Amino acid sequence: MISEAVDLKGSLKEFFGFDSFKGMQEDVINTVLNGEDCFVIMPTGAGKSLCYQLPALTSQGTAIIISPLIALMKNQVDAIRGFGDSDSVAHFLNSSLTKTQAARVKSDVMGGKTKMLYVAPETLKKDETVDFLRSVEVSFVAVDEAHCISEWGHDFRPEYRRIKQIVKAIDDVPMMALTATATPKVQSDIQKNLNMQDAKVFKSSFNRTNLYYEVMPKGNKAQTMKDLISFINKRKNKSGIVYCLSRKKTEEIAEILQANNINALPYHAGLDAKTRAGNQDKFLMEEIDVIVATIAFGMGIDKPDVRFIIHYDVPKSLEGYYQETGRSGRDGLEGDCLLFFNPKDTEKLEKFLKDKPVAEREIGSQLIAEMAYFAESSQCRRKSLLHYFGENFDADDCNKMCDNCRHPRETQEVSDDVVTALKTIEYTGGKVGIKHIIEILIGKASQEVKAYRHNEVEFFGKGKEQGANYWKTIIRYAQINNYIVKNIELYGLLSISPEGLRYLANPTPVHIAQDREFEAVSDEDFDKVQNEAVYDEELYAQLKQLQKDVAREMGLPPYVIFQETSLEDMAFKYPITINELENISGVGKNKAKKFGKPFVELISRYVEENEIDRPDELVLKSVVNKSARKIHIIQNIDKKVTLEDIAKGQGMDFQELLDELTAIVYSGTQVDLNYYIDEIIDEEGRDEIYDYFKSTDSSSIDAAVDEFGGEFTHEEMKIFQIQFMSDVAN
Repeated sequence: MISEAVDLKGSLKEFFGFDSFKGMQEDVINTVLNGEDCFVIMPTGAGKSLCYQLPALTSQGTAIIISPLIALMKNQVDAIRGFGDSDSVAHFLNSSLTKTQAARVKSDVMGGKTKMLYVAPETLKKDETVDFLRSVEVSFVAVDEAHCISEWGHDFRPEYRRIKQIVKAIDDVPMMALTATATPKVQSDIQKNLNMQDAKVFKSSFNRTNLYYEVMPKGNKAQTMKDLISFINKRKNKSGIVYCLSRKKTEEIAEILQANNINALPYHAGLDAKTRAGNQDKFLMEEIDVIVATIAFGMGIDKPDVRFIIHYDVPKSLEGYYQETGRSGRDGLEGDCLLFFNPKDTEKLEKFLKDKPVAEREIGSQLIAEMAYFAESSQCRRKSLLHYFGENFDADDCNKMCDNCRHPRETQEVSDDVVTALKTIEYTGGKVGIKHIIEILIGKASQEVKAYRHNEVEFFGKGKEQGANYWKTIIRYAQINNYIVKNIELYGLLSISPEGLRYLANPTPVHIAQDREFEAVSDEDFDKVQNEAVYDEELYAQLKQLQKDVAREMGLPPYVIFQETSLEDMAFKYPITINELENISGVGKNKAKKFGKPFVELISRYVEENEIDRPDELVLKSVVNKSARKIHIIQNIDKKVTLEDIAKGQGMDFQELLDELTAIVYSGTQVDLNYYIDEIIDEEGRDEIYDYFKSTDSSSIDAAVDEFGGEFTHEEMKIFQIQFMSDVAN
């Protein structure tokens, strides 16, 4: 026993203000108070923390809580101090403390004032920490985020591997391991490593009934950002997290969201500590609605009312996905989880593994493959997710809380093909994985298939008419219905289960929809902001006519008013105010103000007459390009530096500089190149060239060079045109 008998419900009410325990909490707490080891697997929001906080508060001595993140510790300590009558009740010991602060922590622990001491594994392994903890009374040890022990977990930390031997060196006290995500393999790893095979295991259902799971294709950047903004705008003033894989992307997306009137800030490990903490606090205090973050954000963030989680990039594993989505709806109310999926993203994750040791690479590849299967699956997402964590779930109980159940795709009867797949897997005797099985069925004589002489078996080519994606759907169905066992320790080799053998003996009808095939969008295609293929051709024709009418009225060539790419963008985004027009490609503030009124009036009439559903979020406002190069060019032109010297200073050739200047001027910025032009031509000659530009409908430089008999080079004529555009259009 580590404590005298206590009134648990009374203590629960006294310390935390709750009248009753949730789920298995009371049983877990009694186990620890009885001096027994226990292993707690509970989903985020189920009340894991209370399982060690309450016994710590009611026991003699100090409980050691081993925790992986400094931000997590601070958050937990702040929370527990709110329930206690003194700040001394909980402390953390890690590298962020000064010597004076660390000394005060140790003094409070030795004085018996501290009931919970949070320690990072890196701090715990130091000899001075072990010596100190041996000198005080320790009630028990809790290992939080215990999945960090397993290399199959989504956040493997080698330091966690030494915890058991370090704890044994301190004292023989009860140990508790806690995690929100543990597949059967990870659970086994944790118990083996902590020598807790005999520990009592408390495993709650992983089902979060209040979360809605949805997967959307990640098209090009413009379309994906529109989908992202549309999703957030439908949840105005609600808290949400957007997860990205790179630091750069978090900042870029936060900027675009800000430009579209969404209160968002970035969070990643590359920000300085003050900025990072400030952004986190603004999110917790609801000064902003959305935090755009890498996975560095969120562990231990006690914000119960996060209403949505968006994965802009595919996570590295289903454990990571489950834990990150689990930060939504912790208060039991609605939580929407959206994943953008592009197969190219999984290829990128695979590339990141190429320099890793073979075993780590194999594990990483399997985790990525499971994530891709989840995204592509046409079956209940809840069933797929819970099966991954070793839990059987009836899809009828999903209550249409995933996109596949809410919007089911057309199904077909496939029992004969399930039998074919199972017989093939039975024949191969657990020696090969899914790729190999599919190659047999579609008749692909790969090197591995030939090595096993599986190109000679009766099943070879039996399913070639259906294709690889079809058979992946069949095998995935068999797997989540337990007809197939996937040997995770042997890199995903498939074997038939007793249930699969029973199905073969007595097949029953199976109706399933084929898994989705997502278009693999390359980086080059993804970054295209224009979406020429889907602009409104009727509106474009009307805008083109208006461009000519306005040009005629003002005595200017049509291309001076707006470029064709700008008209296409208008016919795609339907801007109906001058502010919206400013964000159209190649327009900018000056042009919108000078020429925009009749265009937005025409678009507004067109939208109304044709009853076009034009939600606000359709108009994606781009972030102004503030590149150092453009600023440098404009500043040097203001200083009258020669264009040759500007190009040289930026490491550009002369044509690149002219292209950059054209883009600057077409987007509405004025420049004054007359100091350069005066060296080439006199005022009278310049006026003659400008008169030509004014009178022609063509923007062709070749035509202009020909008109003046080759007197000026192509580059010189381009400079004249840039200045002409700046003068008359901006």
